[in-house]
Amino acid sequence: MPFSRSSWLKRLEVPSNTAPAVGKRQPRSYSPNTSACVILTVVQALVVLYTSLILWQFCLRHPEVRDVCDIGQMLFWNKKWAWWFTAVMFVLNNTFIQALHVLTGAKYVNTLIGGNTDAIACQTVSIGFIVAIISWLASLPRTFSVLSHLGTGSAFFTFISVLLAVIFAAIESHPAKFSLTPSSDDPTAPFGLPVVTAVPLATTTFVNGLNAFLNISYTLIGQITLPSFIAEMKEPKDFPKALWACTIAEIIVFSVVGGTVYAYTGNQYMTSPAFGSLQPIYKKVAFSFMIPTIIFLGVLYASVSARFVFLRIFHNSRHKNENTVVGWATWAGILLVTWVLAFVVANSIPFFSSLLSLLSSLFDSFFGFIFWGVAYFRMRQADGAVSLFKDRTFRGWFEGILNIIIILTGIFFLTAGTYATIQGIIDEYAAGTVGGPFSCASNGI
Repeated sequence: MPFSRSSWLKRLEVPSNTAPAVGKRQPRSYSPNTSACVILTVVQALVVLYTSLILWQFCLRHPEVRDVCDIGQMLFWNKKWAWWFTAVMFVLNNTFIQALHVLTGAKYVNTLIGGNTDAIACQTVSIGFIVAIISWLASLPRTFSVLSHLGTGSAFFTFISVLLAVIFAAIESHPAKFSLTPSSDDPTAPFGLPVVTAVPLATTTFVNGLNAFLNISYTLIGQITLPSFIAEMKEPKDFPKALWACTIAEIIVFSVVGGTVYAYTGNQYMTSPAFGSLQPIYKKVAFSFMIPTIIFLGVLYASVSARFVFLRIFHNSRHKNENTVVGWATWAGILLVTWVLAFVVANSIPFFSSLLSLLSSLFDSFFGFIFWGVAYFRMRQADGAVSLFKDRTFRGWFEGILNIIIILTGIFFLTAGTYATIQGIIDEYAAGTVGGPFSCASNGI
């Protein structure tokens, strides 16, 4: 059957792969302040755990929920505009994540090539196009059970990649681009022994610090896909088992890997992705084990978007559960549109860290914070405890205040976070550290 249900163990195979995968992007975020960033990692992971449990409880109360768009409409007075607003944000979020993996795929190939070459016309754009086509083909399976098998293999290779990166960072004589003295050719190039700090650097600006936090938050926030996973579980009540397993893995991987790589690389030589901090041979070996994940995670979010659109088109049709030509052609067409858009976004915003921050500020503000704080109060309203004053237990007060803070954090992400991201993009262009849109130059690390 094109769409089928699966167990919590199958569900665990899909999201668990994202923990170590995105963890490889994070070490650069540790460079402004190691101790604070480790603390933020743990706190953010626990907030995601808590809000995911709120989401799960909401889904149990409303088994008719198929995805986050249904939840968005329920949270905001059952207004149709709320459904459409959430739908647009949902698809855009997933498409931007697909774009991130098109960009990462191009970075990987360019890293292997070692720079610009005349052998490929408009090098980076051409490579990104090939990555998008491969990802589209890999997206064609229509069930999460198929993706779970891909996720298992992807998680294995990602673990090897993470392990190698940590080992290589520890055994190499010095980080990539290391120099004891300032460069006469490039006065902005890093130099000196790696500097590791436990407190913020004096030169850390509000924009840099907030962008680091946005990057950390992006690697942890993933509630947007959970309603679709829960809807396909045989026993939705088993969801917390997979959630706890993923959270523990995330805290360990992000804190240990991020902190360890940063400890050997320092503030000056840290890059995003972190592979760029390794010497060339180590970088290429460790990065190569990420190939399955570069493809898989983009495929996962493409499948979630396609499933969302497909089920609306064929909600009460035989094409939904039968292998028909119309069904498969529509499925393939929806996926193709998402990957074309992802290709355009990847080449329009060709800078890795800022793209992460933009995703976090625009979309995670809602799907990581605001929605679930509102969901908590909606459930309390349904229980007859609209305000904090109607539930005067310690837990009632604590959770009420906590969810107000969660909502305010989301608003802060949306406002100050978007400002910091845009300013960071302006600063990168001004510094000449990134090329223009649809640049043919190599973006290898």
